[in-house]
Amino acid sequence: MSSKVYVIGVGMTKFEKPGSRAWDYPDMAKEAGTKALEDAGIPYDEVDQAVVGYVYGESTSGQRAVYQLGLTGIPVYNVNNNCSTGSTALFLGRQLIEGGLSECVLALGFEKMEKGSLGAKYTDRINPMDKHVDRMVKMRGFEASPVAPQIFGNAGREHMEKYGSTPEQFAKIGLKNHRHSVNNPYSQFQDEYTLEEILAAPMVHAPLTKLQCCPTSDGSGAAVLASEAFVQKHSLEDQAIEIIGQAMATDTPETFESKSSIKLIGSEMTRQAAQSVYEQSGLGPEDVDVIELHDCFSANELITYEALGLCGEGEGGKLIESGAVTYGGDWVVNPSGGLISKGHPLGATGLAQCSELSWQLRGRADKRQVPDAKVALQHNIGLGGAAVVTMYRKGFAS
Repeated sequence: MSSKVYVIGVGMTKFEKPGSRAWDYPDMAKEAGTKALEDAGIPYDEVDQAVVGYVYGESTSGQRAVYQLGLTGIPVYNVNNNCSTGSTALFLGRQLIEGGLSECVLALGFEKMEKGSLGAKYTDRINPMDKHVDRMVKMRGFEASPVAPQIFGNAGREHMEKYGSTPEQFAKIGLKNHRHSVNNPYSQFQDEYTLEEILAAPMVHAPLTKLQCCPTSDGSGAAVLASEAFVQKHSLEDQAIEIIGQAMATDTPETFESKSSIKLIGSEMTRQAAQSVYEQSGLGPEDVDVIELHDCFSANELITYEALGLCGEGEGGKLIESGAVTYGGDWVVNPSGGLISKGHPLGATGLAQCSELSWQLRGRADKRQVPDAKVALQHNIGLGGAAVVTMYRKGFAS
């Protein structure tokens, strides 16, 4: 990258079950944005531009959200990239600074969701997921379960058929992430379960039980990004977290032509973005200490292990069995509890991941702190599709 970009402040709300709290998206955005600005120690007047992400909302909901923070006349961009919306806002904010167009950018994401599984909002036009659903049906048929767990669950079935992974291995991912969430006050759920309880939970789409699926959630996350000069001007070197690599990838022909349920859920987008990040940073997965990845379903976390290069193709089941992805292992994956337990307000997820990793690298993650964390990796994916992978490093290097 041509110039350095830093995360200087982060903030998020607690993620909540939709309708469980009397608030609306401007309230969520104000809370997360205010926390991020206070964390950075700067007023909103210092922000040059804002990029605001959400999936379910009206055309200028981004403006309505940041108007809670101030009316300064700055450009406000509205972003929607399905489940990777939050990290897309982060990606665009970084580009504005890297390209020399801004010194300080607010990346904000929020979502106010309806209860229950996601469904189509518009019935008078082509659904943007039509190619994915059509390919899924041709490969695996259609069952009486929500579409998202079908697509990801079918990828899990393919992994079991090709590589011998087991329902217990997928369940162990749910076990790990629920256990991690016990120490996260921002998590929608903070309950620990036994492996038997996870396996015995209601089946959503085999091999995925309810306790291996992310819930719908309300909430917001925010990050303040800044240039090297801005960091130095405001003496923020001690808390600045450098973005040392970041890439976005979208679908390629093999998503639909490979006849693979694993590729249909974006494994190759992730692989491509991760490889770009490793090349940009000069670091590999072996250099990473802590990871927040997109575990919308346990099957996606297992498949993402392989796409990020944590293990070889087909070895994700063995990796979760080995203990390598929790405390005491090679990496701590989803110390926040991940989407499965922390929750998944679509527009906020990528910025909640950024918040968690910034806290980890600053040593401020309390009981879930990963010891001596210096390098962090973030993965956020949205079907339809976009994958954003980001690498962060502790310490200010002038």
